[in-house]
Parts: sequence; C-alpha cells; structure tokens
Amino acid sequence: MDDDNNRMLDFEEFQKGLRDFGVNLTGEEIVEVFKKFDKNSSGSIDFDEFLVTVRPPMSKARLSLIDAAFKKLDKTGDGIITVDDMKGVYHAERHPKYISGEKTREDIFNQFLSNFEMEGHIDGKVTKEEFLNYYCGVSASIDNDTYFDLMMRNAWKL
Repeated sequence: MDDDNNRMLDFEEFQKGLRDFGVNLTGEEIVEVFKKFDKNSSGSIDFDEFLVTVRPPMSKARLSLIDAAFKKLDKTGDGIITVDDMKGVYHAERHPKYISGEKTREDIFNQFLSNFEMEGHIDGKVTKEEFLNYYCGVSASIDNDTYFDLMMRNAWKL
C-alpha cells in the first residue's frame, strides 16, 4: 500500500490500496475516508497510524502473552528493553541470511531491532509501546489464537 516506502500514504496510494484489498467505494466515499484519516489536512496519512486504526482489537490472552514477553526481556523493570537485553535472547545465527553468508550477525540483529522502532526513530531501545505495536501487527496477521500463543512461547521461551 505504501508504494514509495516513505511511511506515508498520499491519496493515490490510499485509493490504490483500497482497490487492491477489495474495498469498493465511490470516489466521493474514498475522499471522505481519506479526510478522516488525514487529521492535519496535509494531503497524506501516517501509514503506521492508519494500520493501528484499522487493526482488529487483540484478545486479552494475546495481550497477556505480549506483556509476559516484555516483562521477561525488561531486565531492570524500567519499561525499556535495551540492545543488550535483546542480544541476550535473539540468536542471529539461526537466521537464513546469516546461514547463507548474505548478512552478518550485526546486520541481522539491527534489522530485527528496527522492527520495533516507531516512525523511523531508531534509538537502540524498545519501549513497551513499541513492543506492543510490533506484536499488534504480528497478531493481525495470525487468525488462530493457539498459533499466536505457540509462536510467542517459542520466540521468547515463555
């Protein structure tokens, strides 16, 4: 949907995205919906905010798993997971691109860490909000609660 990968949707990208996903609206309806999302009338929509708005709500069970994973990683209990905390649990050597020699451990780890950063702000720390936002996106792509549970327990050894 974000064709130019700038984390913003202009009207053309928004319109094309709706059509690509089978949302059939009239031209006037598309303009109205776009205006609702374009809160500051800039002519573009923040892509991350758009995704957060259209995601289905998560079940309490999923939120509980995400919270448990965050607490396990937040060694100091200050609401922030540091790079060192993440390095202690993330194994880049299991990544296919490391195994193939395409990327280094550091490349793989930085790519992994960037998944949690919001609005392109990479500070090497993961807040609870960033962690939750990332897993909200993951959750939206997994229909089955049992599979989500299994994935979280395996990923973070819960």
